[in-house]
Amino acid sequence: MPPELKLGTGNIPSGWVLVESRIGPRYGRCFSSLRVRRRSSPGEVEEIPLSIMPDGRLVEILELPDDVSELTWRTPDHGQFDASQLSVRRVGLAERVVRMAIRVVRTHLRLSRDHRREGGLTIWRSVYDLPGAYRMATAFRFRYPLLSHRDAGAFRVRYPLLNYPDWIARFDTLRDGDISAIRAHIARFAARPRFHLLLTAGTGGPEAIDRTLASLRGQLYRNFTCTVLDVAGAHDTSFNADAGLKDAGTDSRFVAQPGVAGWLASFNASLAGERAEEWVMLLHAGDNLPAHALYWFACEAQARPGAAIVYSDDDTIDAEGSRTQPRFKPDWSPTHLHSTHYVGAAAVLRGSKVAKAGGVTANCCRHGNYDLLLRVAGGAGKKIVHVPAILHHREGGSRAASAWENPQWCAAVLSAHLARSGGAAEVEQTAPGCRRVRYRLPDAPPLVSIIVPTRDAVALLRQCVYSVLERTTYPRYEILVVDNQSAAPETLAYFGKIAALPNVRVLRYDHPFNYSKINNFAAREARGEVLCLLNNDIEVISPDWLNEMTGHLLQKQAGIVGAKLFYPDSRVQHAGTVVGPGGCADHVHTSVARDEPGYCNRTGVAQEFSAVTGACLLTWKHLYERLDGLNEAELTIAFNDVDYCLRVQEAGYRVIFTPHAELVHHESATRGWDNSLFKRLRSNREVRDMRANWTQRLKHDPYYNLNLSYWRPDFSLSETPRVKKPWSQ
Repeated sequence: MPPELKLGTGNIPSGWVLVESRIGPRYGRCFSSLRVRRRSSPGEVEEIPLSIMPDGRLVEILELPDDVSELTWRTPDHGQFDASQLSVRRVGLAERVVRMAIRVVRTHLRLSRDHRREGGLTIWRSVYDLPGAYRMATAFRFRYPLLSHRDAGAFRVRYPLLNYPDWIARFDTLRDGDISAIRAHIARFAARPRFHLLLTAGTGGPEAIDRTLASLRGQLYRNFTCTVLDVAGAHDTSFNADAGLKDAGTDSRFVAQPGVAGWLASFNASLAGERAEEWVMLLHAGDNLPAHALYWFACEAQARPGAAIVYSDDDTIDAEGSRTQPRFKPDWSPTHLHSTHYVGAAAVLRGSKVAKAGGVTANCCRHGNYDLLLRVAGGAGKKIVHVPAILHHREGGSRAASAWENPQWCAAVLSAHLARSGGAAEVEQTAPGCRRVRYRLPDAPPLVSIIVPTRDAVALLRQCVYSVLERTTYPRYEILVVDNQSAAPETLAYFGKIAALPNVRVLRYDHPFNYSKINNFAAREARGEVLCLLNNDIEVISPDWLNEMTGHLLQKQAGIVGAKLFYPDSRVQHAGTVVGPGGCADHVHTSVARDEPGYCNRTGVAQEFSAVTGACLLTWKHLYERLDGLNEAELTIAFNDVDYCLRVQEAGYRVIFTPHAELVHHESATRGWDNSLFKRLRSNREVRDMRANWTQRLKHDPYYNLNLSYWRPDFSLSETPRVKKPWSQ
């Protein structure tokens, strides 16, 4: 835990105070807080988050109670601090109103209209409740859950996040009116999809089977069969299958171990009849389906007649029956599925597609649906649907079977899948349940043109170019250093030195700074088939970074690949970008520690994202030229990389983030932060242009779940209902 510095025990100001500090950009976006002890409740500690801006400034207006007995400052996770670096002083009414109003207005401008409406942050509210609007604007700025949950449990946090039990009570509890509406909707169904639930008996005994069957007996949608398959021979003749399966479904049975193979062969043959409304779901004993699960799957099956797979979010039920560990998943992401089985058992697969892909095998029943998902998805194209709702509760704790979703088995079937697909790759296990796919490069890999815009800042440029030349193992690349009006003699001398190298060229761009134009200019001069946009404040740390990124780019329909970037102190700076959450476009997992797994292990696995940063971005030159490169008219400085990524996806290509290409980003070291009036006006204009051009996409990022907060891109739970429920339409 970071140190706490005592700020005082006597003469502590009360009422409205201004908390200020300038600790430097190294600590930008770190988590910090004030901890308050009161004489009236000495055993309780109240924690007030203090957000540190990217430039290292900390400025907060707070209201302290009259009976504060002790005030301490919880400093950022790293570095040495002194209590004198933080000032706490009383603030008068006029100054307080001005400071509060400025923050509210800035936040109001940053948010889209939909976000403002959802959060209730209106100008009218600012008039009649400025402190409340200020607290709302302040809460919008915080990105601290991943950094503070580990030790915040003992404290009462001033700006609390919605916890999972409260979220369940608010958004995921069926009430009598919901049940009546669902039954009325089912009665109006034009078609009735039939679900075949294959339940693996496992080693949990009859009790585990009974827990699953009890949830099936409670299903509101009844058109399903349930078959318990004893693939391991774990149940003898004393298991009363008929009693356990009674009323579980319209057609239920128990198949003992010796007959499983024959039953599966007959079952797969029955699916081959191209009956469009037959669906298959694999469950493990102990899994639990909420009452509306099959109903919601049936709604999606009818609404998406071409769908091959429909999957949902899920959570865990612990030994006490409490729901924990929700997994709010992204929409379909094939690279993500290769990296980890993020879909889980919460999936139904169209029967005809299952039969065409080779059917359900005994190993699928032993180890889960991963192999089946890979086989069906391989021929499904984009016909895979994600339902942003918890429709499956996996059993957790000691009751869960280790054979289900076994990591070694998953790695083996992924290797087999890649081999069937014609890809030359090696699969390595990384963190538990996670994998890295190393794609082997062809004998003649494509030439990569690395574009590095710069203006003076020779120390940074030298570090960047040196790290590329000395640490990059990729065999074919050229470096294009684009000089944008450098004037320092040392810089010009360095240009002359590196221009003599065989794979380095220095291009002159003698026009005002326009990041988009500079890169478009260099792209026209590039000789490579692949372009790499690289900031001059980037430093290579993993020698195989370009091998890794090019390997992903060579895969089917890959259009862009981005890298994992760190601040100089090893905190994460970039691990993928989402659009919409945060107001426009934002990196996720910013400032988490280098070894932090992030939400559902997402900092450590390759996956699709809406965008990646142009600070280190790989793309095909022909695609870049076809789409006219970066937007040099409207997005001269910011968001041009995001805009390009979105246009690439519109063209049918994938944008991939890989954490296995690691580089250090000395962010904005040469350009500086957008903190002057001119830069802020330009930044606001670019935000408006992004919102105008991508209105619908900003309402729903496919790689950031609708059940998560769109106020803060930090994977905290949404406090507003964004998911449309089929029975309420």
